[in-house]
Amino acid sequence: MNGIIVIDKESTYTSFDVVAIVRGILKQKKIGHSGTLDPMATGVLPVLVGTAAKAQSLLPDTDKEYIADFKLGMTTDTLDITGKVLSETQCNASSDDIQKILPDFRGDIMQIPPMYSAVQKNGVRLYDLARQGIEIEREARPVSVTKLELMEFDETKKCGRLIISCSKGTYIRVICDDIGKALGCGCVMTALRRTSACGFNIDDAFTLAQLQKIKDENRIEEIILPVDSIFKCYDEVTVSDKQAVRFSNGASLSLDRLKKLKNIDDGKILRVYGNEKFIGLGVTDISSGELKLKKNFCMK
Repeated sequence: MNGIIVIDKESTYTSFDVVAIVRGILKQKKIGHSGTLDPMATGVLPVLVGTAAKAQSLLPDTDKEYIADFKLGMTTDTLDITGKVLSETQCNASSDDIQKILPDFRGDIMQIPPMYSAVQKNGVRLYDLARQGIEIEREARPVSVTKLELMEFDETKKCGRLIISCSKGTYIRVICDDIGKALGCGCVMTALRRTSACGFNIDDAFTLAQLQKIKDENRIEEIILPVDSIFKCYDEVTVSDKQAVRFSNGASLSLDRLKKLKNIDDGKILRVYGNEKFIGLGVTDISSGELKLKKNFCMK
């Protein structure tokens, strides 16, 4: 069994919990996942089954989309509702006030990772330090926010909802916290649902209970997606049968002998097909004139 199963992760589960449960349901050891979700978060979590698990380190950096609920007038140590409350203040901000500051957090921005995160500093996870009450200086990192819109806002309860499309490594909790700082009243994230990741959306996803039922009915083949579906953002190239064997064995292919590859950029990643099936990923090397196997990833 090789391919992708998109899970609709439930709250309280870690991404590793989901992997362990799927491993038990499918009775298969080789299971991975793409894009960690915090325990409180729900939504799209692509699970990599069998040979697909080898692709975990090669996943494309496509935008992810989230729906985030927030509450103004509060701050916590985790920047979300699960943390220790640090402050509570009266908030007079309106929907118009929020709309005015949102452009400041769109586009290419710098973001400081929260202390409660898996980011490492000198080989130590920040959340391990945070749990000891230690806070250290963190360097801001570049992230990209392509969409940040206010979906709704309750003027009385000071609670609202955002829709956010962003690059890998963006912390939605930090966006909420930064909004609170800009408004001068504090803000915490109260819920988070990922609606899109790696080219898959929530309509592609199944809950763990649904997956168990599908497995019991022997219908897994109906929902498991081909391995190459997670790389569909890359262009494809088809090679001859002989070239397919050569490439599968780790040898490079001459770009000049590949049809339809003209004026191609250096370092371009391609999906490679041969013998009527997906072989693996290739990367162009203009200096050598070759298409090379990317990080030894092939379906062999």
